[in-house]
Amino acid sequence: MKPLTRFFFAAALATCCLAATAAPPAASPPATKTLRYAFVAAETGFDPARISDLYSRYVAAHIFDAPYRYDYLARPARIVPNTAAAMPEVSADFRTWTIRLRPGIFFTDDPAFRGQARELTAADYVYAYKRFYDPANKSPAYTDTREQGALGLDALREASLKNRTPFDYDTEVEGVRALDRYTLQFRLAEPRPRFLYRLADNGGFAAVAREVVQAHGDAVGEHPVGTGPFRLAQWRRSSFIALERNPGFREQFYDAEPAADDADGQALLARLKGRRLPMIDRVEINIIEESQPRWLAFLNDELDLAFPVPPEFITLAAPNGKLAPHLARRGMVLARVLNSDHTLNYFNMTDATVGGYGPDKVALRRALALAIDVQREISVVRRGQAIPAQSIVAPGTWGYDPSLRIGTAEHSPARAQALLDVYGYVDRDGDGWRDMPDGSPLVIRFASSPDAASRQYEQLWHSSMNAIRVRLQIDSAQWPEQLKAARAGKLMIWELGSTASTPDVQPALTSLYGPAAGGENLARFASVRYDEVYQRMQALPDGPERLAALRELQKITAAYAPHKYHVHRVLNDISQPWLIGYRRPQFGNQWWQYVDIDSALAAERRK
Repeated sequence: MKPLTRFFFAAALATCCLAATAAPPAASPPATKTLRYAFVAAETGFDPARISDLYSRYVAAHIFDAPYRYDYLARPARIVPNTAAAMPEVSADFRTWTIRLRPGIFFTDDPAFRGQARELTAADYVYAYKRFYDPANKSPAYTDTREQGALGLDALREASLKNRTPFDYDTEVEGVRALDRYTLQFRLAEPRPRFLYRLADNGGFAAVAREVVQAHGDAVGEHPVGTGPFRLAQWRRSSFIALERNPGFREQFYDAEPAADDADGQALLARLKGRRLPMIDRVEINIIEESQPRWLAFLNDELDLAFPVPPEFITLAAPNGKLAPHLARRGMVLARVLNSDHTLNYFNMTDATVGGYGPDKVALRRALALAIDVQREISVVRRGQAIPAQSIVAPGTWGYDPSLRIGTAEHSPARAQALLDVYGYVDRDGDGWRDMPDGSPLVIRFASSPDAASRQYEQLWHSSMNAIRVRLQIDSAQWPEQLKAARAGKLMIWELGSTASTPDVQPALTSLYGPAAGGENLARFASVRYDEVYQRMQALPDGPERLAALRELQKITAAYAPHKYHVHRVLNDISQPWLIGYRRPQFGNQWWQYVDIDSALAAERRK
């Protein structure tokens, strides 16, 4: 052996011996478990008092905490304590609700806390509830909150408006008080048997820290600070949202009570019970409005969940309601549900063309509603993944009756044309298009968005309006801009969907309640009788009398036609094989902390 070769051999041998006696290298840190999926529309912000869209509520529901939450696996819905120590103490007349909070729950860190750990207290819920009344917040949920009837809060609001002074958060009112550090009490003017649903709304009524709001001002929606399982890590508006595990989240373990005959729920409970929550480290959400790139990203393993499968691809993904064989071979899982939702188009009741309560205006709205071909929407645009909606009452919510027929789902261009003829909406200048009774052009303006799915609805509207010889103009803008315009009363007609946030029908009914105009009531509908019955329903326990009141409201809606109801959607979610424990929540919008990711399998598939 040559000298130089012997040198390298000896060095190599020494290194080998040293390696054999040295401590083993430190283990690699576990892979970050990241949930990746997409929203089909943009968020607007994460201030619970100002949220008005579903996607912002999804995010807020995982950052903030309400006193109660929905059992993740229970069907029908069941509410359990969250930050509360037990279920509320409720007076016999449903007017006094007392909640005792668990001590030792802390907000995530924020500079507003000046380096100190900030414990959740009853005063934080008092402050959060008062924020819905603050005129400066212009809360879209103000009307629904006010209808709960907490004593004394409206007086504070009126004083602020009358004197043009900041809302007085420091004056104690009877309606919502901190009896001590951990005891919260509501006193209501009228019975509210379903107030518990309000107390379980993580995306709405959730604890916020006053010093955080004061530190960030109007930008607090960009700096959400809560006590929930996740915190905001990154946000590019209308593009990308990332959340990470809250390192200070309290001890919470997977537990639930699925029905005894719920095989899927029982299997999830057996697999995950006792695991500490959240089980994942990070959530990344891309805003992908176009269906094709969203679906392709899922097929390319870039997303863990198709939430839901875009309707135009459902026949490829789940023909006849069953997962396609090529996806099943990849280990994917299909979940189908009839969602607790409805889609509708509203008519702006203050608009010069379609608004108003005279017979001619009612006839115009009814004619437009009769012309809309909902069955074609279901078969062509939605690929059969929906059922016709008869009213605003969503499946799974109180008062829903799948056999109910009140005429609102009828499609009849012939009847539509007859109505228009009778009330003077005829072609007066011989150009083939109908005119207003005064001879001016009849032009229907439909608000839409610049994406492929919206274009399909535009085509459906064009076809429906052409059938009755009515001009249609499309006003296109991004969804958040349309929402702002809608709340300002600037849109004539807009089609949108709404998913129930509770098992009760009352929040949906707020969309036609007069005092909610400009908030939930985008149609700006005003009916004294509707408002009277709506208010009476609030105080009634569920039963025949309340059901009769609901049916009256449905008849009033059908008579004046401020809404045209379209469908209840069938949602098809497909999850990747490495996403463990997913189940679309029926209510409450929370599920991220209840799922796990098999990082090794995901990494292998993504190579």
